Amino acid sequence: MESLWRWHHVGNQNIIAMKKNLFLLFALLLFGLTATAQSRTITGTVTDVADGSPLPGVSILIKGTSKGTSTDQHGKYSLSIPNDNAVLVFRFIGYMTQEIKVGKQEVLDVKLQLDNRQLHEVIVVEQSLPRALAGRVAGVFSGRKHMDSEVYVPAPVFDAAPLVHNTENYDFIKENSFLDAQKNPLSTFSIDVDNASYSNVRRFLNQGQRPPADAVRIEEMVNYFNYDYPQPTGDEPFSVITELSACPWNKNNQLLHIGLQGKRVPTDQLPASNLVFLIDVSGSMFSPDKLPLVKAGLKLLVDELRPQDQVSMVVYAGAAGLVLPSTSGKEKKKIIEALDKLEAGGSTAGGAGINLAYKVAEDNFVKGGNNRVILASDGDFNIGVSSDSELQRLIERKRETGVFLTVLGFGTGNFKDSRMEQLANKGNGNYAYIDNIREAQKVFVNEFGGTLFTIAKDVKLQLEFNPVKVKAYRLIGYENRALANEEFNDDKKDAGDMGSGHTVTALYEIVPVGAESESQAGSVDALKYQKTSIDPKAKRTDEMLTMKLRYKEPDGETSRLMTTTVSGQAIPATQTSDNFRFSAAVAACGMLLRDSEHKGNASFPMVLELAKNARGKDEEGYRIEFVNLVKSMGLLSEK
Repeated sequence: MESLWRWHHVGNQNIIAMKKNLFLLFALLLFGLTATAQSRTITGTVTDVADGSPLPGVSILIKGTSKGTSTDQHGKYSLSIPNDNAVLVFRFIGYMTQEIKVGKQEVLDVKLQLDNRQLHEVIVVEQSLPRALAGRVAGVFSGRKHMDSEVYVPAPVFDAAPLVHNTENYDFIKENSFLDAQKNPLSTFSIDVDNASYSNVRRFLNQGQRPPADAVRIEEMVNYFNYDYPQPTGDEPFSVITELSACPWNKNNQLLHIGLQGKRVPTDQLPASNLVFLIDVSGSMFSPDKLPLVKAGLKLLVDELRPQDQVSMVVYAGAAGLVLPSTSGKEKKKIIEALDKLEAGGSTAGGAGINLAYKVAEDNFVKGGNNRVILASDGDFNIGVSSDSELQRLIERKRETGVFLTVLGFGTGNFKDSRMEQLANKGNGNYAYIDNIREAQKVFVNEFGGTLFTIAKDVKLQLEFNPVKVKAYRLIGYENRALANEEFNDDKKDAGDMGSGHTVTALYEIVPVGAESESQAGSVDALKYQKTSIDPKAKRTDEMLTMKLRYKEPDGETSRLMTTTVSGQAIPATQTSDNFRFSAAVAACGMLLRDSEHKGNASFPMVLELAKNARGKDEEGYRIEFVNLVKSMGLLSEK
């Protein structure tokens, strides 16, 4: 009887416990449904209060959480909020932070106002503290958006941030000077389609820091942007345009704008690709702006691949290894799974990785196709073949295989820009710096053809100036692309390559004969054994210069020649194109950042005025982003 009672008592206890558990489960379910019912998505646009222009890259954080998003190139955003009590925090460098309670609104448009005081504090801090800490002390929000979600993590505050030893490396740039057109009538250089300098400079500015002078390569800043040049109509792979007008920063001088437009080949007509992802997975790639960003960016590229394309994957740390054999572009899931498994750790055997990647590319070579190694790294090679000269010789040997090279730089603190740029230059390739997922989208999606498909290689320009019209001239930028005059006709001399749809822009500042200009070319003593004379024909022509271009077919070894002339008739500044004014604005901005001795009367307000009135179509929002950066730069400097 007692046993029966105990069994009955225990049974009742179990029933009571079960009822409690069911009640608790029901309560939790009801709470979850209520929370779900309250959560909703809010959208909006963030603009500049002064001129109404959209602000791309504004961080939007739900106060009290690490969840947020950022505005796209049109200043638009979309964010899931938990309830009507959510408060959104809008932050953008150089602008006053706003906190707004959402309430019942479904669309929340915000106008941000420039904060002169904050930007003044940034420059004061930057001058008195190590560069790596300046942005943090000033309270600059420089967080990053997580690649696969809307989580946005703000940068660490100053007193919580560890000291970081900065070993970033940039090649010294000795700026081009003015040359006498009679004693130095020829100017010869290789084209440059790289644009890494602009995104790297942007990274510094977004952190409230002035970039190192040698990080500013003006031609790369100018060529970051696309220009509205006409497509080629003949058999040549690119068209050539020129424009001559007054120089904005020196009215006594003229500015010559040269534009090349590569033939745009539709994606479905591009040849099959044999790509090898060469990924640095060493310990230095551990941070979120390195290997995680590499993986996210390459996933965007994988989405663009076609069934006829193939991808292999080589990684290197202490040693190099093949982690994905050649795989069809239609097997996107398999390629992405291989990317997801990558983790960072170990030292960096860059040379061994390069050797293996080229071997894999050669083993899977597609005749008549696009055979390319895509190197993603911070450039910090430290074992094996690691010196710059050894690596350059290695790449020079490998380019003879017909395999091209794309170099992608990532990260901060130990970034080796000089090494990455030289590898791309020596490897028949291009070079980009990727600081965020939007830049990865620009490289791999928006400019897919230009990044990966070469339409002309070893493209060189040589200008001969008519000394009757031109007293002196200066090529703006392209310092590390200068060629000896004799190298123009030398088909063994390597030069820059041009991709499908690429544009290339070059600018010359010119001192016309008879102009009252302060720009002077250096003087040279008169020659003792020979005299320089001017052909009488030069006085009877309107030509200011003759421009010659040489290029090779992607698989060719013999160059072809194009020739054109430029008239000395300048057009009024009011009639210049958006291309002319915007490229001039970017060049002037670069000279200001470098504190160039040739900057003349350039100022950030002048740059801003030129750029704002030359935005053109700007479908991707890159030019308005530049305008917003200039607004910040103007307050970061007294110049």
